[in-house]
Amino acid sequence: MIDTVGDGAEWTFPAEPGAVHTARAAVRGQLHGWDLDCLADLAVLLVSELVTNSLRYATGPIGVRLVRPDGLGGTLLVEVSDPLPDPPRERVAHPEDEGGRGLQLVAGSSRRWGTRPGAGGKTVWFELAVPG
Repeated sequence: MIDTVGDGAEWTFPAEPGAVHTARAAVRGQLHGWDLDCLADLAVLLVSELVTNSLRYATGPIGVRLVRPDGLGGTLLVEVSDPLPDPPRERVAHPEDEGGRGLQLVAGSSRRWGTRPGAGGKTVWFELAVPG
């Protein structure tokens, strides 16, 4: 499912392993359409981490939403939602750990990030500054 009206784009993906690949492709394609290729690699990486977290812990549809910045030098808002109400926890991963770095990556790479509860779960969001 996709809705790309005006300054936003929104998709819903089933909680299946292919969702990560599909979400990355959708985000990259939309950012290209908005001439925001400069943010694509980072946005795709962070969306991939958050969708993977949703797949790991939630059982239900995963939503991805982009809000285009207004004007030059604005901020791209990216949201990933799932039906699990528990907010994610940032943790310190040890060098031998295979996981646990996703939220650290989001926190360290984005301008701001956070979570908010919703009627049917939660949303994790982050902002990326548009160079300009």
